[in-house]
This record gives sequence, C-alpha cells and structure tokens, in this order.
Amino acid sequence: MLSSARVLKAGQRLLSVTRLDKHTLPDLPYDFNALEPVISSEIMQLHHQKHHNAYVTNLNILDEKIHEAATKKDISALISLQPAYKFNAGGHLNHSILWKVMAKDGGEPSQGLAAAIKRDFGSMSKMQEKLSAATISVQGSGWGWLGICPESKKLRIATCANQDPLQATTGLIPLFGIDVWEHAYYLQYKNVRPDYVKAVWKVANWVEISQRFSSV
Repeated sequence: MLSSARVLKAGQRLLSVTRLDKHTLPDLPYDFNALEPVISSEIMQLHHQKHHNAYVTNLNILDEKIHEAATKKDISALISLQPAYKFNAGGHLNHSILWKVMAKDGGEPSQGLAAAIKRDFGSMSKMQEKLSAATISVQGSGWGWLGICPESKKLRIATCANQDPLQATTGLIPLFGIDVWEHAYYLQYKNVRPDYVKAVWKVANWVEISQRFSSV
C-alpha cells in the first residue's frame, strides 16, 4: 500500500505533466479499410473512433479530477482515481502501440529480431504458436504481447488483463500486441477468437516491430 505522502507526490507529478497538454487521439497510419480482409473497415473505424477515443476522453476528464484532488491535497480522492486512471491510460497506451504494429504489408523481421526470436523460441513459427496460444487463453478481455526485457534483452510472451499496460505491469517493453477485447474482432469473427488471432499475424508490421526491438 502506498503511503499518503507518496500518493500525493505522485498526483502532484502527474498534475505537473497533464497541465501542459491534453491527451489526443492519434491518427491511424492507414485508412480504415487498409487491413482488410483480416480486419474489416467497420471494426477499425469503431475501434479507433469510438473505443480508443473514449479512453482519451476519459483520461482527460481524469486529469482534471487529479488536478483538483492534488490541489486540495485530497489523498482519498487520489487513491480512488487510480483504478480508472490505470484503465483509461492503459487503453490509450495499448491502442497507440497497436495501430503502429499492424500494416497491410509489414515486411519481414530484421536480421537482429529474427535471430533473437530463434534464440529465445526456436523459430518464428514456435514464437507465433506460443503467443497465439497465450492470447487465445486470456480469460475475458485483455491482450497478448511479445515483449523484451530491457536488462537481459530476452524476448518474452506475456498477457495482460483488461487494459493493463505491459511495461508498467511486467517491466517488459512491448514489441507486438494482440487485442482480444471483443470489440476488436466480434463483428467479423463472432466468438471464434482463435480464427482472429491466427489471422492477425497476416498484418503484423515487422518493420515497426523490428524498430521497436532495435531501440531497446
């Protein structure tokens, strides 16, 4: 449990950042129909314009509430706002990564990333099988991730519930994510999550994923 002083300091630090700029919905790096037939235009539009936008809107509202609570030194209010902040900030962060790590023609993994995948999983297909299985097995809503440990530089598979962000909850830096909230696939794949997860690999943006890997 965080002490009251630490909670207040955290709120004040957040206040100093959030007063500078509002969070904004990032533009998609492609048209809504760019990932068809893997992901339909309708899903992409709703996912980006409605769901991601809602996280951004709620995050800005929460910033104002945190601002007010920090100004008043209201420790109880700051604590009560933490779950909603984690959820909406995580949703904004996760989706901002998601749009970039998908593309119609994502190329191939860089030599360095390909070597790391072979080292840590045995082969590309084994990595995909492991991440797919973990992602499909997420209970309820959440995410499957290929991440990298910043200390060991080892690649790891991890899952996160709801909108929990990978790095903040596991320490792994996200390279590629698969969103298994139903709004990400249900209009097209219905309740057959495995078909959706299998298809997502066709739009993996290996150029972006490789750049994220090389930047660690």
